[in-house]
Amino acid sequence: MLRALSRCPLPAVRLLAPRSAVLVESVRGRKSRTDPQAKSKIGRIKTPPPVDPVEMITMKERYTEYNLILKALRLEFRENMLRKRYEEEVGSVAEERAKRDAEEHKSLMAWNDAENHRLQVIREQRVQKEAEAAEEKRKEAAMLHQQELENYIKEKERQILQLQEEAKNFITLDNLDQRIEEALDNPINYNFAIDKQGRVVKRTAFQ
Repeated sequence: MLRALSRCPLPAVRLLAPRSAVLVESVRGRKSRTDPQAKSKIGRIKTPPPVDPVEMITMKERYTEYNLILKALRLEFRENMLRKRYEEEVGSVAEERAKRDAEEHKSLMAWNDAENHRLQVIREQRVQKEAEAAEEKRKEAAMLHQQELENYIKEKERQILQLQEEAKNFITLDNLDQRIEEALDNPINYNFAIDKQGRVVKRTAFQ
């Protein structure tokens, strides 16, 4: 039973306590700044642990040796880095890189020229098609304008002919007496009613 209680994650007090009892767990925390010093530590003087002089000398020697080794490694790495930078800037590596950059620039310029030529051909074709489309559109607009002008002239000619036909029935000083006699001889009664179909359904007697 004790083994089972030891393997159980819950405290044994909580398992063995009755269900009706209230358990209050103690929480251990740090002291605040205002708490006084513990009574058991009043008057205690902290003394550093004793240091062995032989061990101190040995540690200092080893620490000095360690710093010297690190400094030598740093200088070695710095020298290698400076040598490599010098070779890249003014040595054979720089010449090789300049040659490689020149070849790359030459190939890129050739590709650029080819791409410019290809785009120029495409642009010329597009401009030619746009010019042809604009010319076709201009011709269609001219034909439409010509057609509208012809229709306008025909409409005006028809209006003139119609006006000439209507002018035959105009009242002038020459036929004024004749038209008055015709109106008196043939009176017209406009007092009538029509249905939705336009037929006369009722007419008043002419007085």
